[in-house]
Amino acid sequence: MYKPLSVFIGLRYTRARRRDQFISFMSLSSMIGLMLGVAVLITVLSVMNGFDRELKQRILGMVSQSTIHATEPVQNWRKLVQIAEASPGVTAAAPMSQVQGMLTANGQVNGAVITGIAPEFEAKVSILPDFMAQGQMSDLTDGSYGIVLGQQLADVLGVRMGDSVTLVLPEATLSAAGVIPRFKRFNVVGVFKVGAEVDGILAYVHYADAGRLLRIGDRVQGLRLKVDDLFAVRATNERLLATLPPYFYASDWTQTQGSLFNAIKMEKAMMSLLLLLIVAVAAFNIVSSLVMVVNDKKSDIAILRTLGATPGMIQRIFLVQGTAVGLGGTIAGVGLGILLSLTVSDIAAGYERLMNVRLFDAYFVNYLPTQLDWFDVTWVGLTAFILSFLATIYPARQAGRIQPAEALRHE
Repeated sequence: MYKPLSVFIGLRYTRARRRDQFISFMSLSSMIGLMLGVAVLITVLSVMNGFDRELKQRILGMVSQSTIHATEPVQNWRKLVQIAEASPGVTAAAPMSQVQGMLTANGQVNGAVITGIAPEFEAKVSILPDFMAQGQMSDLTDGSYGIVLGQQLADVLGVRMGDSVTLVLPEATLSAAGVIPRFKRFNVVGVFKVGAEVDGILAYVHYADAGRLLRIGDRVQGLRLKVDDLFAVRATNERLLATLPPYFYASDWTQTQGSLFNAIKMEKAMMSLLLLLIVAVAAFNIVSSLVMVVNDKKSDIAILRTLGATPGMIQRIFLVQGTAVGLGGTIAGVGLGILLSLTVSDIAAGYERLMNVRLFDAYFVNYLPTQLDWFDVTWVGLTAFILSFLATIYPARQAGRIQPAEALRHE
C-alpha cells in the first residue's frame, strides 16, 4: 500500500504550491537542461558517425584501399590481377598507373592526380562508375586520349563534356626551340561528382594513354585493391606480397587517409566526453531542485511521519520525483536528438542556401553528413537516466532523516 502512495505523492510533488512557483521552475529547468544535453550529444555523435561513414564509403571508395606497386612496370598485369584476387582478404583488383601534373583550360590552371585505369576493371574496386554526373567510364578507350574529371576540377577549369584540357607534365623536353615542358591535350568524356574533396583533385584516363605519357607502353605501375576488412589491410597486403616477386611492395589507405580517420575517431571520443559532462551537470541540477523541494515540504514530511510514514517511504517519494524529472528530460532529449539527427543535414543545407555561404568547403566532404546509430542513442539515454537517478539519492536520504518535532517547531 505504501509504495503506490509514495509514487502518487512523489509525482504530485513534481509541482510545487502556487506560492512556490520558483521551485517548479527549477524542476522544469533541470528537465530542459537534461533534455538539451542528451539531444546535443546524440546529434553530435550522429554527425561524427556521418563523417566516419563518408570517409569509408566515399573517400575510400575513390582512393585506393590498398595499392601494389612494382619497382619496374608490370607487363602481364592480367595475370597479376588473378593472383591478387585469389589472395585471402582481397575482394577485387584493377590495374593502375598514376601521374601528377597541371591541367589547363580557358586560362585556368589546376594541379591534379591523373590515374590511368582499365574501365572494365574499375567498377570492381571503385565507386566511380556510380557517381558519373556526365558520360560513362566506358568512354575511356585506348588511343582516344579521353579524360574524366571531378566536378569541382571541371568547374575550376571551366570545361564541360566535349571540351579539351591540356595536361602539363612536371618534366622538360629538349628540342630545337630549347627546353620546353611536356604536354598533351585530352578531350573531356565524363565528369564525376562524389561530393568530396576528391572532386577537385582527381582525373582518370585509359591506362594505355597513361602508359604513353609515362613512356611505359601498355604496361602499368601496379594494382589497386579492394579488401574485405579495411582495418586488416596490412595483413592482407603481407599475405599477397608473400606470393609475389620481391620487387613488389604495398601501400594502403592508412598511409594516405589514416590520419584523417584517426582524427575523426579521436574527435568523436573527446566530443562524447565533453558533452557527457554537460549531461552530467544537467542531471545533477536535479540535486539543487530536490533540495529546495525538501526544504519546502518539511512540514508535509513531518505530518506524514506523524501519520506513520517511515523514513524509507519518504525517501521513495523524493526518489520518484527526481526520477520522474530525469526520465522526462531523458525521453524528451532522446526524441529531440533523433529528430535533429535525421534533419540536421537538411537544416545545414537550408542555412547555406539562405545565407549564401559554404560552410563545409574546408572539409573532405562539402555537406554535413549524419548517421543515426541506435547503439549511441541507447547508451546516451541510459547514461543520462542513471546519472539523474543517482542525483536524487542524496536529497531523498536527507528528506528521510527529517525529524517531525524539529520540522514542526519552526512552522
